[in-house]
Amino acid sequence: MDVLTLEFLASAIGSVLSAIVIITIGFVIGGWLAGRIQSIGGRNRHLDATLFTFLGNIVRYVVIGFAFLFVLNTFGVQTTSVVAVIGAAGLAIGLALQGTLSNVAAGVMIIFFRPIKLGDFVTINGQSGTVKAINLNFIEMASVGNYQIIIPNSEVWGNTIVNFSVYPQRRAEWTFGVAYGADLDVAHRAIIDTIMADPRSLTEPEPFIQVNGLNASSVDFLVRVWVNRVDFFQYQADMKRRVKDALDAAGVEIPFPTQTMIVTDPD
Repeated sequence: MDVLTLEFLASAIGSVLSAIVIITIGFVIGGWLAGRIQSIGGRNRHLDATLFTFLGNIVRYVVIGFAFLFVLNTFGVQTTSVVAVIGAAGLAIGLALQGTLSNVAAGVMIIFFRPIKLGDFVTINGQSGTVKAINLNFIEMASVGNYQIIIPNSEVWGNTIVNFSVYPQRRAEWTFGVAYGADLDVAHRAIIDTIMADPRSLTEPEPFIQVNGLNASSVDFLVRVWVNRVDFFQYQADMKRRVKDALDAAGVEIPFPTQTMIVTDPD
């Protein structure tokens, strides 16, 4: 009896140790494979690191899952029954977490199709900011004022995304009004010469300037000039000040709305 007990204990301890070793190996191999996959995205700047992080995590969990199933097999547990139970539990959990799963599904679509990437400046659902993180449930953005914006993935994938960071050039646009009595040729030259004198202004595509409106108190010039994306915001602000100074120097009047009041004597 003592021999049988010792043999049973030795067998049980051996099985437990084997299970620990198998699970440990599963974690090690899963972590190694995940690291290798994630490093592919980190080594090449043309690849999206978020996508490879996602794929690496999937591989890690699959390897660990197989390790647990192998351990259950060694203890004589019918894994087909376990898989069936897990499937039923997954269905119940899925019905209870429909909103969360819709975010996860949208997150998978975002990661694979990559309409946005880390560092992009975007507008989504009326919110603008720089993308700081893309997770399976939500994306994190930093606003222009540097406060955190969290948007669920279902609202990202189901809405229009305006991405300002995809193309290398952007078109700056201004409307400058001059008085009706102003010399339009002088105003035209003052505006376009001032803007094109800035080294940030691109000559291709060709700049555009045209009288575009005859308002109640002004003749409006519409001006469009292309600029590199990284210069856009400061460039657009700088040109407003410089054109105003140039029009003043050229003697071109910049009008403002006025009202004429006629007072009549009732007598």
